[in-house]
Amino acid sequence: MTSVIAPVRWTGERLVLLDQTLLPGRELEREYTRWEDVAEAIRALVVRGAPAIGVAAAFGVALAARQSAASTGEALLADLETAIKGLASTRPTAVNLFWALERMRGVAAGLSQGSVAQARTRLAAEAEAILAEDVAANRALGDHGAVLVPSGARILTHCNAGALATAGYGTALGIVRSAHAQGKVALLWVDETRPVMQGSRLTAWECVREGIPHRVIADVVAASVMARGQVDLVVTGADRIAANGDTANKIGTYALAVLAKHHGVPFYVAAPCSTIDPSIASGAEIVIEERDAAEVRRIGPQQTAPEASPVYNPAFDVTPAELIAAIVTERGVFRPPYRF
Repeated sequence: MTSVIAPVRWTGERLVLLDQTLLPGRELEREYTRWEDVAEAIRALVVRGAPAIGVAAAFGVALAARQSAASTGEALLADLETAIKGLASTRPTAVNLFWALERMRGVAAGLSQGSVAQARTRLAAEAEAILAEDVAANRALGDHGAVLVPSGARILTHCNAGALATAGYGTALGIVRSAHAQGKVALLWVDETRPVMQGSRLTAWECVREGIPHRVIADVVAASVMARGQVDLVVTGADRIAANGDTANKIGTYALAVLAKHHGVPFYVAAPCSTIDPSIASGAEIVIEERDAAEVRRIGPQQTAPEASPVYNPAFDVTPAELIAAIVTERGVFRPPYRF
């Protein structure tokens, strides 16, 4: 039975996040009234996915305004700057985080001479606008991307770029949703996506709720299904896209792009324009977050590697633009050479 997936909600007084660390076993919403707790939720992957992180951070700034004891707009601006810097420190790769915070900073700067009450109202309204715009952008992106999907398509995706990774609907999975609504999707191959299993835990969970035909595979199976001619296209999300089209996404994405190139399978990237960072020329400038070694040493409570074993755990890799057949945004389908 299809139902709305809302990973980020605003009640007018508090931020509500669906705790994605507990899925698929348990659906629990957590409430936040302090920006510091929102920052920790982003860091701990309670909320994840570049667009969703940006939306949550925007509401973190709105909460910081509510927390502040400032009596003047200028004093409030100082408190907000502390919150913005704290939120920005949580995830270095996802550019939507910084895009949303800069947008909130710009609004706050324009309110420095007004009342604190007015500033609080205006900042909350801006965060709500960012949320609404993200949902609308994803739906438009999904419709643009569905044009690329042939009838009876067998699609492979990686990580989770669905409603859970955004304010709703999704980017890569948004394309699948739109194509599925048009009767085009025969099967979605869902990479489990080690080490945090966002594919098997989250994308598959969304597919079950949406009635999208799918099969979960171990990451190492992707090459095999491509070799057997069982994949018609690959579509993934993105956390940051450089001016030349180089794209950072969940670790393992680059390997899929190389496999797709070898097997003659088109590889597409889906992301809102807020994910494009024109300030960096290429993927070589993208900062790659390295996460806790425990994510690799364990799957849930089960230890899978010795505690004494050193671990390298980059959260993302960079796919060169030449391996990407097209980048799909809410503004349409862009093909190489990319010039953002």
